[in-house]
Amino acid sequence: MDIALQEHPHAATRYRHISVAPLNPTIGAVVGGVDLTMPFGEDVADELRRVLAEHLVIFFHDQPIDFDAHRRLAAVFGEAHVAPSTVPWQVPGYPEITKMHADANSTFVAGEDWHSDMSCDPAPPMGSILYLHTLPTLGGDTVFSSMYAAYDALSEGMKARIAGLRAVHDGVKAFGDIVPEGMALPRSSHPVVRTHPVTGRKALYVNRSYTTRIEGLSERESDALLAFLNEHVQNPMFQCRFTWRPHAIAVWDNRCSQHMAIWDYFPQVRSGYRIQVKGEVPE
Repeated sequence: MDIALQEHPHAATRYRHISVAPLNPTIGAVVGGVDLTMPFGEDVADELRRVLAEHLVIFFHDQPIDFDAHRRLAAVFGEAHVAPSTVPWQVPGYPEITKMHADANSTFVAGEDWHSDMSCDPAPPMGSILYLHTLPTLGGDTVFSSMYAAYDALSEGMKARIAGLRAVHDGVKAFGDIVPEGMALPRSSHPVVRTHPVTGRKALYVNRSYTTRIEGLSERESDALLAFLNEHVQNPMFQCRFTWRPHAIAVWDNRCSQHMAIWDYFPQVRSGYRIQVKGEVPE
């Protein structure tokens, strides 16, 4: 994803091949003017990469894609990331595609607390592409929060305090109760503040679902600081909320955003598929 934003990433950008409707000044945009069920050219792909870098998460409506089209869209942003914890839900013949399904028999849903996808991996996925074909009659929204905005809103003193700190992200915290017994799950150390490799902006990189402790601090200090940061990222001023419709798609950048899937629709069905895109080791 070789893009350089020469201006502030929220500056107005003109697009020739797609339409872009921002949801708010901070995060999120609805993209139109492109049929993702069919192959498209590099000119469109380049604009999709640019709009994601500008808005952190982008949404598409009325895109009834099949597995090949889903794979093709993900390839716009990079090579597929296959996380160990997703293996039990892989689609046969498409190991990079994970089934995301909830119904009356579900005892949990993926992503029901704030997180950045698979942050426990040594090189977490840079992005995720979620397609939902079946939605409940009400509910099932996803909320996204800008980690640029979360970092920028901190006091200078807090920014200085967390600069250079690292935190442990553990897959057991997120998946230990739902994967097959004995399955090995990754645990990694990442910076509390990472620098986005495309925009050069700083973003908070700890989350409630995966982060267990901050290295170099006592347990009490770590717990207190994580509690503050985890609450801080939930500020509505940093957020957008997406109400799904059948055959909608969301593409988000895990390096500078967090999200939460709201499970307020039980026992109704919410079903679709997700691909994640390989990322780099956070710095």
